[in-house]
Amino acid sequence: PSYPNQKLPKFLNIGVLVNKNLNILKLYKNINLVQKKMGRIKSKRNDPRVIDIDIIDFNGQIKDSKNLILPHPRAHLRNFVLYPIVEIDPKWLHPIYRKNAQFFINKLSQKSRIEITRLKKNVNIKS
Repeated sequence: PSYPNQKLPKFLNIGVLVNKNLNILKLYKNINLVQKKMGRIKSKRNDPRVIDIDIIDFNGQIKDSKNLILPHPRAHLRNFVLYPIVEIDPKWLHPIYRKNAQFFINKLSQKSRIEITRLKKNVNIKS
């Protein structure tokens, strides 16, 4: 379902672990370029959009600037962020709270824990 308004269209959510030698600002600029090329336009917060790429964590960095907050400020509250993290890196720790994703999943409401529809098994792509 859509977040936070479940009356909006459903969306596909994926989690990706990227190992690249980029600095955070270069990565952020690249992500914005990809979103622009895919047709993303500015809209109201949480409105449906063609694509939305968020950086959840970047090497455990803590950053709070006008354009970028790390870790993502609501990642630990969102089922669609936490479940992929558990599958990708179950040992991951939230840089501020120092708890793993399973800890936060256990804190979610029962409804939030069961509303995820898994489409397929994990896929590992080596570049």
